[in-house]
Amino acid sequence: MLTISGSLRILVATEPVDFRKSHDGLAALVRQVLGEDPLSGSLFVFANKRADRLKLLYWDGDGLALWHKRLEAGTFRMPRPAEGEASRLRISAVDLAMILSGIDLADVRRRKRYRRPVPAETTADGGTQGG
Repeated sequence: MLTISGSLRILVATEPVDFRKSHDGLAALVRQVLGEDPLSGSLFVFANKRADRLKLLYWDGDGLALWHKRLEAGTFRMPRPAEGEASRLRISAVDLAMILSGIDLADVRRRKRYRRPVPAETTADGGTQGG
């Protein structure tokens, strides 16, 4: 079981990734496509084209760690940005847990909650978060 802190910054790559890539290849994508530092402590989520596999890349303090899940049946429903939006989306640990459990975030009805403002960044619903 993967345990993820609620305060962890999680970024999802919005385009499918060649799953022959491992630590170094994914770290290069984090730098070049997502414009992030793979050693920042953030968790980066990648899906393959068929959306039946996920890879999570993160820096665990002394090295890059890679977590991989392959579904035997079905697919993951990854959040998508609005047309022409960013190459990445920021999601919460709860959102990631739902994705890993087979829940489509587009079908989730969220009740109103207070959210502390954070710097503007594209979110899973295609809007901006913060401010």
